[in-house]
Amino acid sequence: MNRSRGWVDRVRTTRDARGQALVEFSLLVPVFLVILLGMLEFGFALNDFMSISYASREGARAGAALASGVGGGGTNLDPSCVDGVTGSPRPMTSNDVDPLIIAAVERVLKSPGSMVALPSVGSITIYKADSAGNPIANASNVWRYTPHAGPLVPCQQNPPPLDFTGPAIPAWPASSRRSGSPADELGISISYTYHLTTPLAGAIRLIGGSQASTLPMSDRTVMAIEPTN
Repeated sequence: MNRSRGWVDRVRTTRDARGQALVEFSLLVPVFLVILLGMLEFGFALNDFMSISYASREGARAGAALASGVGGGGTNLDPSCVDGVTGSPRPMTSNDVDPLIIAAVERVLKSPGSMVALPSVGSITIYKADSAGNPIANASNVWRYTPHAGPLVPCQQNPPPLDFTGPAIPAWPASSRRSGSPADELGISISYTYHLTTPLAGAIRLIGGSQASTLPMSDRTVMAIEPTN
């Protein structure tokens, strides 16, 4: 009888241990899933931020090199500039500068390694900066997302349209940008709203509303306009 009772106790103890382990496992699984999804979400967000940062640098680099669109004596900066329809060489003008800057930004945002959603780009701003890199008042050209409805990319044959449209009358026209000494400081800033993409977003929206599942991002790069003489 004692042997039978001992065997029953051991079986009961084993079952209790297994039940406890199952309960503990069920409690820990959600925690591990949240951590895993959080790591994935952080990786996606970091990828988008790095793309935004790289795009602002490329835009500033293009703007610094293009300056006002012409060099000393009004000569064309880019001898490869062509008419979009005929393919014939033509002089670059100051009106080509900002679209070429935006085209440089777009190339990065739409590159194969980028996961940036263009509709989530709030604005791309080309601005004149002060010595601290801050925008100077009334000297910012803001471009906003207009899919396939922007100006044609200059200096290309059969050019595609840009996905962003700038102001009809720029507050800081390229024709007024100085490349001499002292040179103007040109800045590119990009504002972006990252939307959570993993299932974690649903849980966050359930708790904090739709705005809780978004993350505002921005980046800016300032460069001195390069001499063109």
